[in-house]
Amino acid sequence: MPASALMNVMVAAARKAGRSLARDYGEVAQLQVSIKGPANFVSKADLKAEEIIFQELSKARPGYSFLMEEGGTVAGDDKTHRWIVDPLDGTTNFLHSIPLFCISIGLEREGQLVAGVIYNPISDELYTAEKGKGAFLNDHRLRVAARTALSDCVIATGIPHRGRDNHPRFLREAELILKEVAGMRRTGAAALDLAWTAAGRFDGYWEYGIKPWDIAAGIVILREAGGFVSDTNGGNDMLERGTIVAGNDKIRKLLLAQIEAARSGKP
Repeated sequence: MPASALMNVMVAAARKAGRSLARDYGEVAQLQVSIKGPANFVSKADLKAEEIIFQELSKARPGYSFLMEEGGTVAGDDKTHRWIVDPLDGTTNFLHSIPLFCISIGLEREGQLVAGVIYNPISDELYTAEKGKGAFLNDHRLRVAARTALSDCVIATGIPHRGRDNHPRFLREAELILKEVAGMRRTGAAALDLAWTAAGRFDGYWEYGIKPWDIAAGIVILREAGGFVSDTNGGNDMLERGTIVAGNDKIRKLLLAQIEAARSGKP
């Protein structure tokens, strides 16, 4: 299916920012040996990529509003459209020269997520989706995995690190889920977790403490791949609550049941 004008705009912005990140990524390994470390360099790489995306999207769609990780909210004249942008999801991976990071661009129209692009410039994997038009990895159509038993599944999650709260909650949930699944993984990039679930690499995914720019694009891609997504209460307030559970409908519901069991203290 030929890409729409909208998708061409989003992909062009992601690829241009990706080239910038790829160049900077090549310098990170050299900076690891410095006493100060590469943190300041990574911050500059992040800001530079976001500015590229902002300029490209603003030029192509003047007046659209923005919600960006670094730049925050930028109100446009067009109140019905909003770009939701993470220029570098997986910053810690980038910092440590781990090639699992991406650019995430979502589009919201009248409060509904309608398009998403996730791009890893190191692997050159481009995930795209528009509402009602399917999801794709480069030129290949995506479908979520069809497994229906947790015992067959590999599940992704985000592990709360230093400075995050609710470590005990995560440990309770992980203990229950680990007993049921074939494996658990953490990529360190929420957008990639959703993209890989859409691609069937992961069977399901859950996480707390995430921001709209982490998941907006991935939600569209997952849904267009036949997947289902909710917050950890089973509702549709992922962006507001900052929690997410995803997979095919059966696996999502089984994960929700484990989360509820962890809350209630049931074995």
